[in-house]
Amino acid sequence: MSVTSDLHTRTLPQPAAMLELIKPITWFPPMWAYLCGVISSGVSPLESLFLVILGVLLAGPIVCGMSQAANDWCDRHVDAINEPHRPIPSGRIPGRWGLWIALAMSGLALVVGWFLGPWGFGATVLGVIAAWAYSCPPVRLKRSGWWGPGLVGLSYESLPWFTGAAVLAVGAPSWEIVAVAVLYGLGAHGIMTLNDFKALEGDRQMGVNSLPVTLGPELAAKVACWVMIVPQLVVIALLFQWDRPWYGFFIVISVILQFYAMSVLLRDPKAKAPWYNATGVSLYVTGMMITAFALRTL
Repeated sequence: MSVTSDLHTRTLPQPAAMLELIKPITWFPPMWAYLCGVISSGVSPLESLFLVILGVLLAGPIVCGMSQAANDWCDRHVDAINEPHRPIPSGRIPGRWGLWIALAMSGLALVVGWFLGPWGFGATVLGVIAAWAYSCPPVRLKRSGWWGPGLVGLSYESLPWFTGAAVLAVGAPSWEIVAVAVLYGLGAHGIMTLNDFKALEGDRQMGVNSLPVTLGPELAAKVACWVMIVPQLVVIALLFQWDRPWYGFFIVISVILQFYAMSVLLRDPKAKAPWYNATGVSLYVTGMMITAFALRTL
């Protein structure tokens, strides 16, 4: 039997394809943001190590993995154009298995979130709702180049940060923590916009109005850069206002390096977007952790 005919007659998903479906490479941002929340809370992580580990697993493999499975299921027609080798359009995850996996992981997320207390469970509920609202019709906020990346940015950065701080503090985080978490989540809108470049052709054909589709690659890249930079400038100003100048100084250096990386990106946005995601975004998330340590000392 040929490989092609085997894919068409397959009734069970390939184990490797199931792992590919939940995209481990995407788990880092929410896991990192949760750790930023833990650090910024001022509570020693060693005092609540179980909650730290459980929260990291929930933010990354479970909730983020679930969101990737839900997105791939709802995007299977777009992926058949853009990336037909992906698990669902390739047939390595046949039938409705992609949907069942996403639903099962949604349930698992809620169960695990329950053990993080009321704040952690509430945040988990919001995260699950956001994941499906982003991908699933009729809401499908992914169709908007403004609302979609904004929701993902807040879900990947702001919500885990808030959750990590609330779980360890066993209560609502300070307004400083909330403000910084929201700012970094808003800035992540630009990161999500750059991520849309790889699906430009399929999005255009399937009516997904990402910013690269509606504005064109060059203007969309410029918008993404400013959306990333402005919140960081506000964070720097806040750190100086809170008498944490050294932390602010290190983020200034990070922003300067990001400006250089952006100058490379803007020469050829479509080709350089993956490169920027490996360089400029690393500087962005480094600034998040620096800020978390600054908040810890307040």
